Amino acid sequence: MLDKNFGIEIELTGITRIRAARVLEEHFGRSLLQEGSNYKIIAEDGRKWKVVYDGSIRTQKKENGRIRSVNDNRYSVETVSPILLYEKDIDGLQELVRKLRKVGAFTNSSTGIHIHLNGQDHTPRSLRNFLNIIYARNDLLYESLEIEPSRMKYCKKMDQRLVEQMKKKKPTTFSQIEDIWYEGYYESRSRHYHNSRYHFVNLHSFFHGVGTVELRGFNGTLHAGKIRTYILLALAINHQALTQKSASTKKPQMNNPKFAMRTWLNRIGFIGETFKNPREHLCKHLEGSAAWRFEQAE
Repeated sequence: MLDKNFGIEIELTGITRIRAARVLEEHFGRSLLQEGSNYKIIAEDGRKWKVVYDGSIRTQKKENGRIRSVNDNRYSVETVSPILLYEKDIDGLQELVRKLRKVGAFTNSSTGIHIHLNGQDHTPRSLRNFLNIIYARNDLLYESLEIEPSRMKYCKKMDQRLVEQMKKKKPTTFSQIEDIWYEGYYESRSRHYHNSRYHFVNLHSFFHGVGTVELRGFNGTLHAGKIRTYILLALAINHQALTQKSASTKKPQMNNPKFAMRTWLNRIGFIGETFKNPREHLCKHLEGSAAWRFEQAE
């Protein structure tokens, strides 16, 4: 599952876009290029990194050890990666995140992390699988990831109506899935900020964007270990969607969510030392016992 391409968008504040761009410039040893109020750095391998404005971020900065709001959109910062590969790029990405934090960048409840997965890998069957996997674990994922209530309008749970329509119509082509995805929306499908995109899984980016399956269900963070965890989770879900013949929409028992998460993580490949810390991050905020499905009898 680690050989699939991905990209990541990391929203932050606390520093200006030019300050963030200077960090990338130093990290890659390459001169930055300005594009209006945004910036890009072309790494030695030719891949392009961007630092751009995002209007959804609540801008803040730290003064005298205290965080305060600022009405200054220069403090709205989104770092956008090029296409990455886990084993090749994860160490460098984590190092970059630590450097941004070191110079004063931080996140708040308005920031998020978005992970894009290569849409060219997918078939109509695997897209349906993807939606079913997320829908079945809506509650489990939102508890595990502690998704901020203030971000819910940008990261809604998977729509039951959508999943039911998929089950009813059994689409076998991308075109049929696209029609179901946009059903009930009256705005143009080609609109960049189409309202259908604001879900844990965004297929608007697949049909009328950059050709990716986007996962939006991650709070903003500059904790390098959490970012690695989110990337691994996205890659594992992607692998499950691609390789399973079908995926059920049945929700797991939630009387012991920690056990439900542990067993699911094992099933999708979170096994071994590489996944030890990610497993801990994903189970940390869940109630119950990871070892026992039911309470032990006294």
